[in-house]
Amino acid sequence: MSDSTYIHPTAAIDARAQVATGTKVWINVQIREHAKVGEGCNIGKDVYVDRNVTIGNRCKIQNSVSIYDGVTIEDDVFVGPHACFTNDKLPRAFVTDWEITPTLVKKGASIGANSTIVCGVTVGEYAMVAAGSVVTRDVPPYTLVMGNPARAVARIDQRGRRVEEK
Repeated sequence: MSDSTYIHPTAAIDARAQVATGTKVWINVQIREHAKVGEGCNIGKDVYVDRNVTIGNRCKIQNSVSIYDGVTIEDDVFVGPHACFTNDKLPRAFVTDWEITPTLVKKGASIGANSTIVCGVTVGEYAMVAAGSVVTRDVPPYTLVMGNPARAVARIDQRGRRVEEK
């Protein structure tokens, strides 16, 4: 790791995880085995990164986000505080043969604070999920979604500005 990489002393990073150069990992973060975090990321306080998760380059994952096994986050993604990515379509405490359902967040997307991304969806390039939304189906590229369940409300540009109402 280079001098620009910072790992807070309270962070718990498994020896089998990878954290790339220039990434900052803050207070009480847990990064589990075989997780990969790209270059130049900022992983905020109390973030949980489960095993086998992939986070691309230059991502900003804000405080208290939970990212579970099966999630891939591409480059330049923003995830607001307290967002949660699920990984099991039929969660039960007593079932031991559950299956992980993959989720993909494409380049440049933004996930608002307190959003829930239900497993099995793809959030398209530069899409934006409004704060508090529950995403239950794919989000097209360059689309703003909001609500529970999240619905498309506008086309947006790369910077998130509305260009066309739905």
